[in-house]
Amino acid sequence: MREVNMRAIDLNLLVVLDALLEERQVTSAAQRLNMSQPAVSRALQRLRELFADQLLVRGEHGYDLSARARHLQPMLKNVISGVKQMVAPLSFDPAEASGSLHMGCLDLEATLYMSGVMQKLRRDAPGMRLEIHSKPSDYFVSLARGELHLALSGQEPDFATDQFHRVEIDNTYSECVMGLDNPLAQGEMTLERYLEATHGFVSISGRGPAIIDTHLKQMGYRRQVAARLASFFNVPDFCENTDLVFALPKRQVEWLCQNRKLVTRPLPKEIPQPIIHFYLYWHARYHQDPMHRWFRNLVIEQTRLELNNPGQPAQ
Repeated sequence: MREVNMRAIDLNLLVVLDALLEERQVTSAAQRLNMSQPAVSRALQRLRELFADQLLVRGEHGYDLSARARHLQPMLKNVISGVKQMVAPLSFDPAEASGSLHMGCLDLEATLYMSGVMQKLRRDAPGMRLEIHSKPSDYFVSLARGELHLALSGQEPDFATDQFHRVEIDNTYSECVMGLDNPLAQGEMTLERYLEATHGFVSISGRGPAIIDTHLKQMGYRRQVAARLASFFNVPDFCENTDLVFALPKRQVEWLCQNRKLVTRPLPKEIPQPIIHFYLYWHARYHQDPMHRWFRNLVIEQTRLELNNPGQPAQ
């Protein structure tokens, strides 16, 4: 069986062939296709050469289909239908959808930003499954590998930034959190008093110093660090009954201080206070996918709704 050279085939001819086999007349096929009759006649000649068959043959009542044409007609319908499906915009119905969405974010971020999202997901897309990956890791590597579909992070990628899309979910700044009996809980928060205190910090990656230590080093100062934790959730237990002071994003501090013997204080005014941005990231491979686009919009809309109306149920 000889190999067919697909590059030599004009797929537009198949559309003409479909009309010819339906209409069994050049004039009617031309009208249906909004083409001139000579153009359809030329196309028919090319089709006869392509298939080495007359396709339309004269019969008792005009033109009839050849045996080859009758064989081709049902396959032709499937081919044209398949091509239409290939180029048609993808659709997504959450109520009928199934499958898993993999999202990377820390435990506390999942608590702060994703609980309302899960409520709405269960209501609108009950067949969908959300998997939260909270183990500290490089989420951007996982996004690039396709292991994650989304990541919520206050960090930024340090490679292939053109591969990632993002939208801001929240922004905040740092505050100090400490026990009620901590000396810094009262009085003015001066830089001198802050540097004399004993500190802890949360290191999600387990690498490098805290950003505040970097700022202090640039200013020519150094603070005493007695604890480095891997989770925000441990902070209340570590500073409630000790002299440790932590500097954390304000949004996280507000949640951690609920029903605990903790107080919050501003950082000394001398220490730079860059805005902390939390972004929803995704890889370019999923940018146009209808399911992922729908879920991204759900996350964006629901988190903004909750931040503007805390305590309100998912809508």
